[in-house]
Amino acid sequence: MTPAPGGPPVSASVSVLRRAVRRARKLGKRVRAACAVACLRVRNLLARGPVTGAAGVVVSLTTHGDRIRTVSIGIESIARGTVRPQRLVLWLDSPEDVAACPASLRRLERRGLEILAASDYGTANYGPHTKYYPYVTSVPRHTVPLVTADDDIVYPPKWLAQLVDAAERHPGSVSAHWVSIMGVEGDQIAGYGTWRRARDTAERPANFATGVSGVIYPPAMLEELRLRADGFLDSCRRADDIWLKWVALRAGIPVRQVGPVPRHFPIIPGSQGQTLMSTNVGENQNDHCIRGLFSAEDVAALGASAASHQLN
Repeated sequence: MTPAPGGPPVSASVSVLRRAVRRARKLGKRVRAACAVACLRVRNLLARGPVTGAAGVVVSLTTHGDRIRTVSIGIESIARGTVRPQRLVLWLDSPEDVAACPASLRRLERRGLEILAASDYGTANYGPHTKYYPYVTSVPRHTVPLVTADDDIVYPPKWLAQLVDAAERHPGSVSAHWVSIMGVEGDQIAGYGTWRRARDTAERPANFATGVSGVIYPPAMLEELRLRADGFLDSCRRADDIWLKWVALRAGIPVRQVGPVPRHFPIIPGSQGQTLMSTNVGENQNDHCIRGLFSAEDVAALGASAASHQLN
């Protein structure tokens, strides 16, 4: 194609158009998130129905600091789902935090939300591992899957239904809405920021489930986590996804994506004052944790998986 006389090159025009489309999509996503948050705030004030239901899973999440004031929005988004879990548990660090809960969480508690102190089940601060580890230790024998959620996300109505369906179709797998493929360079794992996103639902050792959009873990994974205990405190205290991936790899538990494309759901506006992203990704702490945790044998297994994916 020949550009019009005096006009910009076609490649430059296409690039400008693509940037404009991306900006429009981001703006639309922010507007939809703001509207959803407004509706969920009203729902929290008026709803009387239970937050739990008949789905044979437990949903667990944690929050701390300023996010205690906004986590009710994310929980309400789970409670409005087309299916609801048999238990919905929010973990806070201490009994003092539980006692100081805002009214928005007390309203959810009256509808079935369990608000528990992680310190009653071990140490006072597991960091991001609090979303799953106190639950793992609180159940004598795991027979139902666990779904983890983040405290700063607005989840769509079919979020949990899709995870439950994936677990029913692949009961021995970890299934997630957002999966990356761990890359390997030579004899080491490539930098976290270079990993490609999965574009299929295939099962492969190099699949890495990212917790932000929700992950469902089978009972076998929960038992394995119990056996590994709190080893994450020494190896990757602030990087729960890395520890969970390493445990799944060592246990031979496969990871797969729920759908053909990864999904990152809207962020609750105003919830990003406290985030691990700037440290774990921006300061390369993820790479430091990965290098300290994954052995040469682990890297070899991941390399074979990544090479197979590139060939396909």
